Amino acid sequence: MSGRRRIRGNGASTQRQLSGSGEAPKPPATEPTRHLRGRRTPRWLKITSAGLALVLVAGIGFAAFLFLQLQGNIKTEDLNAGLNGQNGPVADDDHDPIQILIMGTDTRSGQDASYGSEDESSGYGNSDVMMLLNLSADRKNVSVISFPRDLMVPFPGCKNPHGGDPLPAQPSIQLNAALSLGGPGCTVATINAFTGLTIDHFMLADFTAVKDLTAALGGVDVCVSKAVTDPASGLDLPAGKSSISGEQALAFLRTRHAFGNAGDTDRIKAQQAFLASMTRKIKSEGTLTDLPKLYNIANIVTRNLTVDTSLASPAALITMANRLKDIDLSQVSFVTVPSGADPADSNRLVLSEPTAAELFQAVRSDTSLTSPKVSTQSPTAPSSKTTAPATVSYDKSIQPVVVSNASGLPERAAELLKLLGTAGYTGSVQGEAVANQASSQLLYGTGFADVAKDVAALFGIPASSLVSAPAMNGVQLIVGADFATGTKYGSVTVPKDVVAGTADQPIQCQDVNDLPR
Repeated sequence: MSGRRRIRGNGASTQRQLSGSGEAPKPPATEPTRHLRGRRTPRWLKITSAGLALVLVAGIGFAAFLFLQLQGNIKTEDLNAGLNGQNGPVADDDHDPIQILIMGTDTRSGQDASYGSEDESSGYGNSDVMMLLNLSADRKNVSVISFPRDLMVPFPGCKNPHGGDPLPAQPSIQLNAALSLGGPGCTVATINAFTGLTIDHFMLADFTAVKDLTAALGGVDVCVSKAVTDPASGLDLPAGKSSISGEQALAFLRTRHAFGNAGDTDRIKAQQAFLASMTRKIKSEGTLTDLPKLYNIANIVTRNLTVDTSLASPAALITMANRLKDIDLSQVSFVTVPSGADPADSNRLVLSEPTAAELFQAVRSDTSLTSPKVSTQSPTAPSSKTTAPATVSYDKSIQPVVVSNASGLPERAAELLKLLGTAGYTGSVQGEAVANQASSQLLYGTGFADVAKDVAALFGIPASSLVSAPAMNGVQLIVGADFATGTKYGSVTVPKDVVAGTADQPIQCQDVNDLPR
């Protein structure tokens, strides 16, 4: 730098150097060539560039800070607490059909201690809200499927969250008890077992999450047919429309006595109306594309949220937001799992079949519930060619064919036996029911491969489902949840009128009842 200052100095300084030595000084070795000298970079541009670099670095640092803050908020647990511990293939959250089980817990621990007694303030609590958010692979359809908390279902058994012996399988439990027994992963395992689904993620929210989220959104519009006061939940609203948040939003979602017949199904209707209203507001205000607003909501939600480990990052949550931001509200459907009164206890519910099985099959096959004619191919349908009939002749009437039910539907084996009899397999018998499983199998012993091929061809069962069992004498069809309805494997029927409403419909007023509180 000193050489440059001499050469490029003022005129007087240069003249003194020349007169003192009698010859011009040689340029220093570091003197830049003529082409590189040019104009110096203006000072203002240096300052601006440095400022931009500083802003960029600060921005990256701040983004990293926000990311780490959200990451630190999130609490995680294993997705599946079932005894087999199998989650199935890992889904691509950006392209595959995705099922997210959203649960609301009634635990009174931590910030929620004011809502109950000391006896209610430990453990996971019961899941009073269970909604399956189903995102289609093509990003065009969303279904929100509510599971009644009073639904009686088989319990597959779960790992003990406190260590020790596993929780044994039971013929029947109330669905919302699975959370208190084994945590959110146990609820996932239980629903997987009787639906044949493979749920990809879960979110478990507490009371505080509902209050804070609705406050961040500036309230959610609801409507009641007349003024309502429910001491049990704290709900207190005038007739007509209201914008509610915080405690009143929580009371609206929790009340079991105020609406309809004061039962679980009418509470679900109110919850679905609330969620539809909230969806419309988020969509109309562009929340999912407004990063500051989205971050604020994510920060609020993640502080009061437990998710499975694969969903435990802001990036994963943003992926879900991206999938939802362009959905047409008319393609956001709300459904309640078909159910009816339990013959053993009128205060409980059981699945209504075959309607429930048809619904689960439609979800497994990524079929739109609002526009089934544009449904995609079922992922449970054959990935290889359907099994071709055998060419060897034999007497069908004497073939030992056994049908065992693993679908979860009590009469399913009997239905398929009738079809086998009509096809000439009159010696077919019903075997003992086996534990529910998602996929059907066709087992065959030595010398019975031809019979197995013909039975598979009869029902459209793919070759990949045939399993050699040399010790077996005959053929056994194990009917899984993927063949719970219909006469052809992989067929899909969307139950009529299963969709209760869509998010684009005007706000619905809830019928306030006059039942004693």
